[in-house]
Amino acid sequence: MHNTLTRSGRRPAGEAPERKDGERSEPALSVGAFPAGAPPTEVPAVAKRRQFTAEYKLRIVQEADACRAPGEVGALLRREGLYASHLSTWRAQRRQGSLAALSERTRGRKPVSSEVKEIERLRRQTARLEARLAQAERIIEFQKKVAELLGIPLKTLESDESGS
Repeated sequence: MHNTLTRSGRRPAGEAPERKDGERSEPALSVGAFPAGAPPTEVPAVAKRRQFTAEYKLRIVQEADACRAPGEVGALLRREGLYASHLSTWRAQRRQGSLAALSERTRGRKPVSSEVKEIERLRRQTARLEARLAQAERIIEFQKKVAELLGIPLKTLESDESGS
């Protein structure tokens, strides 16, 4: 094969590049690595953690507890694709609170009771009203100073109460 390039620097269509001895156009695959006609599978970039339901955990722990012959627990773990640490963790969870420890946990914020919501609403309202009261008191103080500068007499609360 000779090296022919067009003016644009590309090879004409259908012409393969020159190869050196021992160089292949496709990566080498070991013979028998894959079943006949099966493409190679790709390994995911990030492994996904397995998640087990509470019912599954409880069932496996009960099955393991029912095993009596030597090697039965190991056979159960191999059959299910589990580790001994799974079994010991699940047994500890069962001891701590049976279904409470094995129940499904939902993600996110926990539901809030209506009493807690009402308390929070009242706290926000109190803070808002205290801020308005402080602003009103500043305005009143300013009005008192202006009235004093202009010589306008203001009635005090004591004189209002005694007059009624």
